[in-house]
Amino acid sequence: MRNFNIIYFLFFASLHSFSQTATDSINTAIPAVETTQLKFATKQLIIPAVLMTYGIVAIESDYLKLINVELRDELKETIDDKFTIDDFSQYAPMASVYILNNVGIEGKNNLKDRSIILATSYALMAATTLGLKSVTQIERPDGSSNNSFPSGHTATAFAGAEFLWQEYKDVNIWVGISGYAVAAGTGFFRIYNGRHWLSDVAMGAGIGILSTKAAYWMYPYLKKHLFTKERNTTSMIAPFYNGKQSGIGFVMVF
Repeated sequence: MRNFNIIYFLFFASLHSFSQTATDSINTAIPAVETTQLKFATKQLIIPAVLMTYGIVAIESDYLKLINVELRDELKETIDDKFTIDDFSQYAPMASVYILNNVGIEGKNNLKDRSIILATSYALMAATTLGLKSVTQIERPDGSSNNSFPSGHTATAFAGAEFLWQEYKDVNIWVGISGYAVAAGTGFFRIYNGRHWLSDVAMGAGIGILSTKAAYWMYPYLKKHLFTKERNTTSMIAPFYNGKQSGIGFVMVF
């Protein structure tokens, strides 16, 4: 037990040292840029289009269906316990944007602008994923329900990852990349836990990325026609867990 406590102490000591070093690195990186909007470019569609095409084709392709089944069976043979970290990690990238801003590491947009962009992205992502789930009626790998396609957790994670990337890629590129690492991990655990097929995760990732890109493209028009008045803005963000369900709560007052 004593050795365990020493290891436990050293782990968190090193974690604190790493986080402090990362913060110092970010603070000495490129200064926060002025508010700018993402301009549409066809090349921005390549990655989400590839992911979504794979997901759609896999619905009818016997070969891709076989890949889904083989991956599920392979994981079943090696899995001892399930890890529900994906219920929380799906929200980590988007929450990171607000946490970083609250500790003084400013991103691309101010609180009001980024919050409206995030809300737009989430609305697009949720409407798309829920609509497809109700239409496709694909059974989950664990047989628990018929709403497997696409993965909502993965869509949420990748929407947040793209949000983090857009807000911080010009401040510190590693911060932006970290969101995608977390999102990829979320997708992996959806497969690992038997909740989704590989094609569900690919489709969810594509939807999430495209939803956030679309939100940035749309925002200049939304700001011009719907949000023209300048007001003071306050916000609060916090995760929740009630024993059965988890999520993240966000309140913004203009």
